[in-house]
Amino acid sequence: MTDHSASATPSPAPPTPTGRPPKVGNRGRTTGPVDSSNSETTDIPEIEYFGMPGPRGYPPLTEFLDIWDVDMMKRPDDSNKMNHHTMLFSSDYLIVRRGQEFQVRITFNRAYKPDEDKFAVEFVIGSSPEYSKGTYIPVFPTKDRQSSWEGCIKATSDNVVTMGITPRADCIVGKYHMYVAVLTPFGIRRTKQDSSRDLYILFNPWVEADAVFLDDEEEREECVMNEMGIIYHGAYEDVAERNWNYGQFNYGVLDACLYIMDRSEMPITNRGDPIKVTRKASAMLNSRDDEGVLVGNWSGDYTYGVAPTSWTGSTDILLGYANSKMPVCYAQCWVYAAVFNTFLRCLGIPSRVVTNFFSAHDNDGNLKMDIILDENGRIDRNRTRDSIWNYHCWNECYMSRPDLPHGFGGWQVVDATPQETSDGMYRCGPASVKAIKHGQICFQFDAPFVFAEVNSDVVFYSRRKDGTMEPVKVNQTHVGRMVLTKSPGDETRRDITDQYKFPEGSTEERTVLEKAEEYGCKREKSNPSVGDVDLILPTLEISVGDDFELDVEFMNRSDQQRTVEAYISGSVVYYTGVSGDEFLFKTPTVKIQPQKSMKEYVKIQSKNYMKHLVEQANLHFIVTGKIKETNQIITAMKIVTLRNPKLIVEVAGRGKVSEEMMATVQFTNPFSFSLEGVFIRMEGPGIMPPKDKYYSLITGGTSLTWTELFTPQRPGKTRLIATLDCPALRQVYGQASVTIQP
Repeated sequence: MTDHSASATPSPAPPTPTGRPPKVGNRGRTTGPVDSSNSETTDIPEIEYFGMPGPRGYPPLTEFLDIWDVDMMKRPDDSNKMNHHTMLFSSDYLIVRRGQEFQVRITFNRAYKPDEDKFAVEFVIGSSPEYSKGTYIPVFPTKDRQSSWEGCIKATSDNVVTMGITPRADCIVGKYHMYVAVLTPFGIRRTKQDSSRDLYILFNPWVEADAVFLDDEEEREECVMNEMGIIYHGAYEDVAERNWNYGQFNYGVLDACLYIMDRSEMPITNRGDPIKVTRKASAMLNSRDDEGVLVGNWSGDYTYGVAPTSWTGSTDILLGYANSKMPVCYAQCWVYAAVFNTFLRCLGIPSRVVTNFFSAHDNDGNLKMDIILDENGRIDRNRTRDSIWNYHCWNECYMSRPDLPHGFGGWQVVDATPQETSDGMYRCGPASVKAIKHGQICFQFDAPFVFAEVNSDVVFYSRRKDGTMEPVKVNQTHVGRMVLTKSPGDETRRDITDQYKFPEGSTEERTVLEKAEEYGCKREKSNPSVGDVDLILPTLEISVGDDFELDVEFMNRSDQQRTVEAYISGSVVYYTGVSGDEFLFKTPTVKIQPQKSMKEYVKIQSKNYMKHLVEQANLHFIVTGKIKETNQIITAMKIVTLRNPKLIVEVAGRGKVSEEMMATVQFTNPFSFSLEGVFIRMEGPGIMPPKDKYYSLITGGTSLTWTELFTPQRPGKTRLIATLDCPALRQVYGQASVTIQP
């Protein structure tokens, strides 16, 4: 008898009212549900008697030691928050870092007698606490009895005991409930559950035993404590800055970060491991497959949400997600990176936003970005599929990597922008930066993808009429041209390209690429001869709406005359490298004398490109050509980022904590046409929560002034940042530096 069951088509799951397959739980597989919610709690009994009751029932426990009060010592100026670097959190709760002692003050009904009285401070996290899983931890005051967390009596005064508690340096990160329990001969009596005694325990980059330990105070101050970020964008030759308020200490942000992990159904027991936390978060920060925080949108139509260029900080996004339980609209790469940075810094994982200029988005796993030309050297836009992003932002976070060989800890790439799936979900990392630099792309997670983003070659192919393709030029230095991040403690940029790759053309770089090939990365091996005519495109600084001239220089390095049949193409382009409409196409024939250069001047009028402009206002010029005498193909590319008008932000007032000040935003519409549906946003760390204002119309040539009062909450140097955004004009910024006195 033949068994056909192996080849039978599996029947699909029956439909549900939502149209999705039914959710299958762990029933029959585990004895209980997996504990994956930090917000759910379990009731701990106030009294637990030992054994069965006697004839008269249980005896009263009132004659034994009783707890009158527990002081969590949680004010911002108390030693706990100061020592644990959590004094900036806007929270009524105690927030401490693991692996480091904090103190609580317990008041009993009488003086504590160490020889007679036995008590413990208990910590509980999640809905089914267990000692073996690290979700129930009793902490004892005596040396002869200790648990995984250390406890000791720091001071006693009358009936008040100050107890020191040191959580393990690898304990679960999250929100704990605390109880004080007294042991009597007949049972245990403990305090009632009281939310005022809840506390948060975070990662601790100040303690060597923690996996996120960063032994550099300046870097710690920048990558954990700094709220005001600078994110780099624009073009390689014209780098622009975007200010961002990470707001990791703002009210509600910490709870929102914990909610993200709850929403992902991440087991509580995994939340002490920064590798697992960052990998899970890189999936949850985008909404592609898990109803995560942000919806990506590169279309230019943001009717049903906020344009990515309009956001000024992470607070509105994270609080919006936690309150609505729905993904927030909309984001592009820098928004994903900025909000991810807030999540990481809030939980205590050192992190920074990194920008890679000319970032390869390679779809087929090789190290080639293919640009297809026809036989005459003209670009074939229909067949050119690979895209090189003008820039792409991701995050680096700092941690040890015990899952990798020694030496690959330190900075790790994580990326929440949904580009490719990893283990079935849109996420990326953590991938060791050192592994990427040394070509060890076999190490988890997603190192090959990041390696390709900074190391791909741009290969120009000439497509013959019969469909075969021949490589005519290979540019090995275009992709991953520069990697930038903010300098610690400063407002300048820091070039960290050398942390990702060895110098172009060096022996080390060749060795790394050979190693990457051993692990399956394919490269273009051909080495087509280089044409003896160089193409040079100028670096231009142009404002939106300007007419300008593009000077294309042809330089003949040979000893004979050269004739180039050139194609000069100009198109608007998204920052992702995806082309919009072509607004310029010229086909000059240029004759160049030996060892001379010749310029072709191309006049570009704003009326030709303005109607096609997409957001971020990038123009992409590609010049290709065929040298008639040698049949060699020559190419050059240039991105021109058009400059937008600026907002003027001014601040007036004495600049003192708790004294009202005034902020003014001014803008003049420089165009002849009106701007419709204009949103202005403004915020500043420690001085102003996010605010916004809507203007239905700003006619051409007119100005607006928006005035807002605010009250600084804490002293120090900070910035007030503002954005203006509307469908016709994106990415208009302004800022003002502010110093607040105590």
